[in-house]
Amino acid sequence: MSAAGAVSAAHFRNVERIGFIGTGSMGRPMIAKLLQAGFQVHVYDINAAASTDVLEKGARWHDTPSEAARDCEIVITCLPLPHDVFDNMTGERGALAGMTPGSVWIDMSTTDYHNTVEIARRAAAIGVDSLEAPASNLSHMGVDFANVSFFVGGPSEAYVRSETVLQTIGAVPFHVGDIGQGQSAKLLTNLLFYTAAVASGHALCQSVREGVPAQQAWHKFVASSANSVAIEQFVPFLLDGSYDRSCTLEIAVKDMGLTVQLADELGVELPIGRAVERRYSEAGRKFDRHDSHLRVVALAEMVFGVRLQVPGYRAPSRYGADPRHPPDQEFLTDHIGRIKPKREHVFPLDDVPLTDIQIRLLKSLVDELTHVNRLILDEAFDLGRGMGLSDVLIHDVITWSVGASAWSDSHAQQYGSERLVHLAGAISPLTMPHLICPRMEELS
Repeated sequence: MSAAGAVSAAHFRNVERIGFIGTGSMGRPMIAKLLQAGFQVHVYDINAAASTDVLEKGARWHDTPSEAARDCEIVITCLPLPHDVFDNMTGERGALAGMTPGSVWIDMSTTDYHNTVEIARRAAAIGVDSLEAPASNLSHMGVDFANVSFFVGGPSEAYVRSETVLQTIGAVPFHVGDIGQGQSAKLLTNLLFYTAAVASGHALCQSVREGVPAQQAWHKFVASSANSVAIEQFVPFLLDGSYDRSCTLEIAVKDMGLTVQLADELGVELPIGRAVERRYSEAGRKFDRHDSHLRVVALAEMVFGVRLQVPGYRAPSRYGADPRHPPDQEFLTDHIGRIKPKREHVFPLDDVPLTDIQIRLLKSLVDELTHVNRLILDEAFDLGRGMGLSDVLIHDVITWSVGASAWSDSHAQQYGSERLVHLAGAISPLTMPHLICPRMEELS
């Protein structure tokens, strides 16, 4: 079920008090949904100013994580980096110091699962159950309207006790297995998204260099087999020059680093994923860590000598170039059943007639983007299988995540009977898709 404020918290398995550590862009909408549903929410954040909005809605502030967690049936952490989770959960001031036996800790951060396992070990010693539940937006900032999926790892009994709370702040929770498997599921969906972001950015840069207006190329990609959540809902933030203010570059660098680390542990080759990780690492070194996560595409803009920003265009979202844009009010449901905002894109520039060469270029780029989506889907399945996830679960997780694409929607069900692409030996430095690593002769 999606969030609905009419149901009393008293019906939610006697859960009334929830501690929430982390009131950033992901945490604030979740807290608002819990308050709307009638829960008492006790909050802490290292940045007290970040809590102003939820305090005005009725959340109760505490000066330490332990105080925010005291007497709460469920404590949720939603924090940027692994060390943030560890520091806020452990020690004399950490949330565990305030939690009581029988309560549940749920970590919604995307983090290193070793970190989660160690905190869970300490929690178990005092009778506290632990769940990891990293969230994936089902559409851009779906967290704003409880449109996220959760990949939950941990004891099934704790999951059952927490399920309705998860459904209050999201749309689709999956119990994927033990702690560690939830993070694996989240990382493989991020792998799909970040790859599509890099590839589509390069494709747009190549289009613009050849004289195709960025918005025209984008319309072509959205209406094709190359489409993905990244292209449809995030590329507009490249076209308005904001690079999407909803997430920082630091988070993307961390996520891809964790993905490669997991692949190393599992012995998964992940050639495209590793190339994408190198692009994000390069962006992390070149730009400020607090810059927007799509700033990675600026690397391609510099190499191709173009700007993707369309003069006068503003993405219809408050996370774009116009922070005063009203929140999403109208929504659409796609053929899968996923909800997404209904957005009207108004481009001040008119389309231009394209030459035969430009038309052939766009067709070629559509084919190449589709091919990248196909290859990276195989890598995502390799990662999930390495963690012991079933093909059916991997398919469901991808379908209900920000990593979904036209290719994954139409072809992923074929996995398990016959591999679409055998990556062993198929991808080498010489055959790496040029939309991930452009060849120098193409830039001359």
